[in-house]
Amino acid sequence: MSRLAFPGVASGIRWNREDQQMAESRRGGASGSSLPAAGQRRHLPGTGIRVVVLLWSVLLCGGCTGNGAEDARQSPAPPAEARDLASPAPTPTPMPSPVACTDCVSVVLTGDLLVHPQLWDQAAVDAAATGGYPLDFEPLLAGQRPYLSAATLGICHLETPVASAGGPFAGYPRFNVPPQIVGAAREVGYDACTTASNHSLDQGTEGVERTLVALEAAGLDHTGSYAGAADAQEILILDLPEARVAVIAATYGLNGLVADQPWRVDMLDAPAMIAKARAARAQGADIVLAALHAGDEYASVPNAQQTEVARALADSEQVDFVYGHHTHSVLPIERYNGRWIVYGLGNGVTELSPTYAVNNEGLMVRARFSRDDGGTWTVSGLDWLPSLIVAGPYRWCSLAPDRPVGACSSPEHEAAVRERTRSVVESLGAAGAGARQWELSAEGTGR
Repeated sequence: MSRLAFPGVASGIRWNREDQQMAESRRGGASGSSLPAAGQRRHLPGTGIRVVVLLWSVLLCGGCTGNGAEDARQSPAPPAEARDLASPAPTPTPMPSPVACTDCVSVVLTGDLLVHPQLWDQAAVDAAATGGYPLDFEPLLAGQRPYLSAATLGICHLETPVASAGGPFAGYPRFNVPPQIVGAAREVGYDACTTASNHSLDQGTEGVERTLVALEAAGLDHTGSYAGAADAQEILILDLPEARVAVIAATYGLNGLVADQPWRVDMLDAPAMIAKARAARAQGADIVLAALHAGDEYASVPNAQQTEVARALADSEQVDFVYGHHTHSVLPIERYNGRWIVYGLGNGVTELSPTYAVNNEGLMVRARFSRDDGGTWTVSGLDWLPSLIVAGPYRWCSLAPDRPVGACSSPEHEAAVRERTRSVVESLGAAGAGARQWELSAEGTGR
């Protein structure tokens, strides 16, 4: 996988044989393509961040697992801002029912990894059982592994900065979470994480740099926040045997904090994101994904900013797929102008909120891309499944239709979450446009 620069920025290459072998194993064998295999990373030498990666690798291995979640704080829920429907979406063209394929690219996406104290307390308990001292977050995320294994790429969103391996750790409002969470994300199958969020600067510039070091030590590519000006000019392009996938990310704000440099964190700006997507195309990207960290917390509809930016990206024809996080709630999926927009994935992991039930729920999405005879890649299938965070012990749990009733919670609770998620996801016509619930048990071996 490569991190390619805007024109004028040179690039260097570092090969990782272990990543290549892991990727080939996940995909069921090596490809004959001359491009690097999935999971194989090519990095710029970059800034001084690389110097300490080896040290972090040693420190993280003390408890090589981890993951996070976000705000379950009990603040008043903001009113759900109605979407600007003055310019309605074009009537969607129904998509054919997705089927397993042997020559396509699929990407699994999840919401905020928001680690609160209750989750690292759980990781300590799990470490005592697994031996993954001092903290083991892998059991928290283990339920995601089968789904990530059924895709070419897995992309997470790391909501908060991470601390040094031994702490001190801190929760809301200025997060500083255990770095073992990123090791766990890699362990269950993620390949990259976005890092642009309203919490990016919770621990200042040092926190940004420390987080990027931890991600690199775990073998996770990243984009959205940067250690240096040259890094900020680079575009994350993930090299696969079939295609090159670019990822761009941005956040609506920084909780009132001001970055020391304007390039430190990517901010939500449609023209800037379109320019970056266009540059990615010029550098060989076949598929461009855009992640928007925006919206009203605990809402069930996207706000005007989300709609405006997402549709602008779709209208540009430079971005193939738009998705979002931040609201700690599941938002609708829309087929707009021939492109999919997943407005909100909810939480990937988080502590349980006694106030907002939607905070404890999430959405996992798999976008499947196929190439036509002319070489153009488009989404040929969109699968989604509801998820739930449960406690005692804390775990991410799938509520896919083929999962046994009562596997996560009480049958009544599961039914309520499934229906709430379905009604929101399909509120903008996603089902009629071809999006379907993901049943892993019904699939073949194709990706």
